[in-house]
Amino acid sequence: MHSGFPALLRGSGAEVSSGPRCCLIGWQHPSGRASGARRRGVQRREGRSSGGTRFVESDMACGFRRSIASQLSRVLDLPPENLIKSISAVPISRKGEVADFQLSVDSLLENNNDHSRPDIQIQAMRLAEKLKCDTVVSEISTGQGTVNFKINRELLTKTVLQQVIEDGSKYGLKSELFSGLPQKRIVVEFSSPNVAKKFHVGHLRSTIIGNFIANLKEALGHQVTRINYLGDWGMQFGLLGTGFQLFGYEEKLQSSPLQHLFEVYVQVNKEAADDKNVAKSAHEFFQRLELGDMQALALWQKFRDLSIDEYMRIYQRLGVHFDEYSGESFYREKSQEVLKLLDSKGLLQKTLKGTAVVDLSGNGDPSSVCTVMRSDGTSLYATRDLAAAIDRMEKYNFDKMIYVTDKGQKKHFQQVFQMLQIMGYDWAERCQHVPFGVVQGMKTRRGDVTFLEDVLNEIRLRMLQNMASIKTTKELENPEETAEQVGLAALIIQDFRGFLLSDYQFSWDRVFQSRGDTGVFLQYTHARLHSLEETFGCGYLNDFNTACLQEPQSVSILQHLLRFDEVLYRSSQDLQPRHIVSYLLTLSHLAAVAHRTLHVRNSPPEVAGARLHLFRAVRSVLANGMKLLGITPLSHQKKGCETSPVNLNTPLLQCSKTSRVRCTVSGLTFRSVAPY
Repeated sequence: MHSGFPALLRGSGAEVSSGPRCCLIGWQHPSGRASGARRRGVQRREGRSSGGTRFVESDMACGFRRSIASQLSRVLDLPPENLIKSISAVPISRKGEVADFQLSVDSLLENNNDHSRPDIQIQAMRLAEKLKCDTVVSEISTGQGTVNFKINRELLTKTVLQQVIEDGSKYGLKSELFSGLPQKRIVVEFSSPNVAKKFHVGHLRSTIIGNFIANLKEALGHQVTRINYLGDWGMQFGLLGTGFQLFGYEEKLQSSPLQHLFEVYVQVNKEAADDKNVAKSAHEFFQRLELGDMQALALWQKFRDLSIDEYMRIYQRLGVHFDEYSGESFYREKSQEVLKLLDSKGLLQKTLKGTAVVDLSGNGDPSSVCTVMRSDGTSLYATRDLAAAIDRMEKYNFDKMIYVTDKGQKKHFQQVFQMLQIMGYDWAERCQHVPFGVVQGMKTRRGDVTFLEDVLNEIRLRMLQNMASIKTTKELENPEETAEQVGLAALIIQDFRGFLLSDYQFSWDRVFQSRGDTGVFLQYTHARLHSLEETFGCGYLNDFNTACLQEPQSVSILQHLLRFDEVLYRSSQDLQPRHIVSYLLTLSHLAAVAHRTLHVRNSPPEVAGARLHLFRAVRSVLANGMKLLGITPLSHQKKGCETSPVNLNTPLLQCSKTSRVRCTVSGLTFRSVAPY
């Protein structure tokens, strides 16, 4: 990447040891002061390192990265901006020592061929020798091909906690990792159920994944349009129209529309398989729709309106919204224009059966042929997708359009994007398909699951049963709402833990585990920390002593908070929620350890205030991440619960017992009478 790096270090430094690690702890400044010494009371907003690097606390992790990058830029003769993204916060699980940031030397080498490049370890040692500790960096060492940096502990504490509080929901999003990111117009098409059919469980993944992507893009400042592209056109409506005329009842349609239409659809399919006249009638009904027959369209419109009403009720339970309810029906006329355009460009070919196809290979390869018109002239799914894409570009002038569907449609979208290209639409490269795998084994106690509402009801029922065994459940203001939100968190976390493209086996037992890496655990942690804040009031928010948060448990949390922006950046690049899920679960585990050891009650006021600051920061970041994933964080739920704030100028052992809170989440109870 950077051609100047190897030459700069070769032969210009002192001989270095060939040992595995070169530690520069306690490097001496020119002034003679050991920069590794801890400076107490770092209260100022900005300062200068001994090398003249300006550090601004308000930039959180990037303030640290920039400080490190500035020193590296002088040694490597490279712009600091080129180095920022090469400096990464070290994940907690990999912290063999004490480093907070590391620079991968490999990322700086122009030639990544192992046979021709100099030894990476020697390069790392030579670079480390040229760097100096300062008021920001207290220790410099080398790892396996890396240069490691430890940040001044009190500066780390002050900066991270202050920034979490100040940035609130924007914490991590203001990072320099996202600097220069232009605001884009982004269209996300997701969910897309089939009209006149109950919301199938297969559409769950598209709904929650698309919602996550839209949330993330909006959080990054992009202009996002959420489109629900309904399956509201096609031959199935010929069957449904005919079926309703034969087997439908208006009263049942009004009382339970989707259930009745589902029953009609099943029955007419059976009849059509045995009776060619029924199949013929269905075909004729769809032709009438395509030709704009008013009577056929009126029945279709009724089916569509009733379906959307039902879907919106489901979306409300999921916490999902859309900016536009579109559908294939919108493009029944424009799809004819697409066919004319394909024909005018010489791309449309007629088959012996009378259908029209586009040969994307140019040599007759059957696997590259896409059918775009039936023999009777009616449109197909691909034709309508082409028309929809062209229409959306005219309407939104998007910079990116993302389709969220199962991986079974991968070939379909490849063909659609390729056809757009050969039709002359260069913007086709802005279209992206985000595929996902299949959920297996999602069954209720009654047997196989077909519909999403069955799953949601099952989750709520099981959660309520768990909660019923806890005495305090009756004190909840809305136990059903609480049960549903915890259940949704459990469902989303199980879905998002792995690669989206992977199939996974659904497990009710895993979903409802209160311990381990589950959504229940995240909700429990958030509610517990929220209760802690309410128990002790908000008097601790003015200031705190950084020296009171130097225990290993506190430092681990601070180091983890430090890398939230990197996790957001990574998810923004590959659109995988698993990075955020893994981060939040680790944060919750770290909080659980700290909660057991860093007590608030019976601690000196200064210590208690600092710890409350730390726990509040954890809860804030936890809530931010959960909301991005589409999860509503729960607070303590006791009905009519009032807490009196604790005066931190009074020793906490004297606090009144009336400030204690009892809290229930998904049948899990915790009380602040235990030492915090």
